Amino acid sequence: MSKHKIKASALSEIISTGGNLIDVRTPAEFKSAHVIGAMLQPLSRLDAAAYCQSEGIDTPVYILCQSGKRASIAADQLNAAGHTQAIVVEGGTLAAINAGLDIAYGKGAISIERQVRIAAGLLVFCGTLAGVFLHSVFLIVPGFIGAGLAFAGLTDTCGMAMALEKCPWNQ
Repeated sequence: MSKHKIKASALSEIISTGGNLIDVRTPAEFKSAHVIGAMLQPLSRLDAAAYCQSEGIDTPVYILCQSGKRASIAADQLNAAGHTQAIVVEGGTLAAINAGLDIAYGKGAISIERQVRIAAGLLVFCGTLAGVFLHSVFLIVPGFIGAGLAFAGLTDTCGMAMALEKCPWNQ
C-alpha cells in the first residue's frame, strides 16, 4: 500500500487550519523538541482501531517522528485499521526544524538511535575487556551485539531500541 506523504514545509498551513498532526516519538523525545500544534501519540501506545473510531477514517492525520521511519509504521497501522488519510511528514521533526516551523524546545533528551549506539558500544567494549581479562566466554557479548546490529540493519527492526523505548527515562 502506498503511503501519502508531504514535505515538512507544508505543515505551517496545515497547523494554521487546525489540521490533525500527531508525533509518534517517545514522550522524552517529544519534550525535548516538537512542532507546536503536534499532539503526542507514541508509536508504542498507538491503538490504530481506537484512533480511527474516535477521529474517523476519512479525516486527514499528519504523522511525524524524528526522521520518518516510525511515522511510516504508524501510517501502515492506521491504513490497516481502515484509515484512508494517514499522511507521513517526510523527514519528520528534523525536517520541520530545518524548514523553520515553530518548535517548542524543552529539556534535552537523547534520541533512541543515540541511546542504542551508546548501549551497543558500551556492551561491546565491556564484553571485549571481560573476555580478554576475565574469561573468554565473555566474548559472546560483543558477538551477540554485533549479530543484533546486523539483524537491525537487515530488517530495519531493532530490539534494543524497542527495549530502550520502554525505559523510565524515555517516558
